[in-house]
Amino acid sequence: MIGKILGERYEIRQEFGKKAGRQTLLAKDLVTNGLVVIKLLSFTNDFEWDSLKLFEREANTLKSLSHPLIPRYLDYFEVNLPTIKGFALVQTYIPAQTLEQYLQAGRTFTEAELKEIASSVLSILIYLHGLNPPVIHRDIKPSNILLGERSGNSVGQVYLVDFGSVQTAKAAEVGTRTVVGTYGYMPLEQFGGRTVEASDLYSLGTTLIYLVTGTHPADLPQKDFRIQFEQAAHCNSGLTTWLKWMTEPSLEKRLTSAKQALAALDEMKQQSSRTLIANRRTRIKIQLTKIKLHKNEDVLEIIIPPNVSFYKMFKVFCIFSVTIIIILPLILTLSDIFTISSFLILITILGFSLYGLCENIFDLFGYIRLLIDRQTITLTYKLFGVIFYRRQSSRRDIYSISKLVYIPRHFTETSRGQAEKPATLEIWAGAKKYQLSISSNRVRTQVEIEWLVNEISDWLGIDITNVRVDI
Repeated sequence: MIGKILGERYEIRQEFGKKAGRQTLLAKDLVTNGLVVIKLLSFTNDFEWDSLKLFEREANTLKSLSHPLIPRYLDYFEVNLPTIKGFALVQTYIPAQTLEQYLQAGRTFTEAELKEIASSVLSILIYLHGLNPPVIHRDIKPSNILLGERSGNSVGQVYLVDFGSVQTAKAAEVGTRTVVGTYGYMPLEQFGGRTVEASDLYSLGTTLIYLVTGTHPADLPQKDFRIQFEQAAHCNSGLTTWLKWMTEPSLEKRLTSAKQALAALDEMKQQSSRTLIANRRTRIKIQLTKIKLHKNEDVLEIIIPPNVSFYKMFKVFCIFSVTIIIILPLILTLSDIFTISSFLILITILGFSLYGLCENIFDLFGYIRLLIDRQTITLTYKLFGVIFYRRQSSRRDIYSISKLVYIPRHFTETSRGQAEKPATLEIWAGAKKYQLSISSNRVRTQVEIEWLVNEISDWLGIDITNVRVDI
């Protein structure tokens, strides 16, 4: 084939691939002197009429498309040479390698690169599926995705090629159904000759699984028709969940559109960025704070220890001395000569003293523990190993967490001057409120409090509602 001229215009320079009467060729356009790609369908002994139908559909579809990341239709003509008879489709040449070629060469892709490739292909699918009627590619796989050279921080330009299996949604509804695609990348519905927009999402998901695991999807274990790729993939839980969503065997459980898939991916990127910032902040805080934080995919535990200080101990000593040495003996000794009103005043003073004493003792020796898992929210206050306050949610509550409200530390005017109100985080689960108060006696800096609040927000995946307090 090398050196032959097709259509009295295109000189064959290289053969890219060959299968079942079809060839993909690189040629020089003798009119423009540019390079083009020719897809050639030959009438060989194994020729099938379905192949001609798909070939003509590809030419007609490509002719109607206009997207910078899809090859452009240039020409279509009949080939009638002594050794070759058939049809040729000419399209623009894209100087890039396929993902399959990169994988075979040993290239690996980072998680960021994987997300960039996914975003680019989804953007192309949004265009294709948004046409009237929608165009379904039906054969997305690593060998049909081209990747240009790296540019700066970009993985490279991504292109979607080979529309030989293309079908419009309208054509899928009427007429005979032809099963096309590549084993390992085809969803269950495609084996039955049925394809919808979500079928392309499945194929993209399996392609990305190949990139992240380095193993062909057909070679990975399956359970209930689900690809079990998690053990072979080295990526975060968010991306794993998204890929599982893309490759759901059931159409009812799979992401339904490229727009929805891209929105979910973008949300995951933002979440990852927040997590990265939070993790960076966490590493700093581990060195600066005594607060203990443990979290994984299933559990978030925060323990706020007591803040032992000389000032606090002196304050407890003073309150204890005044209460035990002055107020209590005064009440016991002189109660018989006090009027009722004087007695009540002394009892009230004693009550406030004891309350202040207990509050300061808790700040010195008490622990606050917040535990959130997939079952419950548990808020515990413990002093000397004894739990004196505990609130626990039901399983139903954990699934109805709807709002996080943060009220910063502030001061209010009282008859005795300004009184500090601690920073408060409210976790709303339905109509129930779980309130975590953080006083300056335990957490000295505002940065620590904000870090703590952001950790809870990041883990729950719920934005914080900040309440402005006017002093």
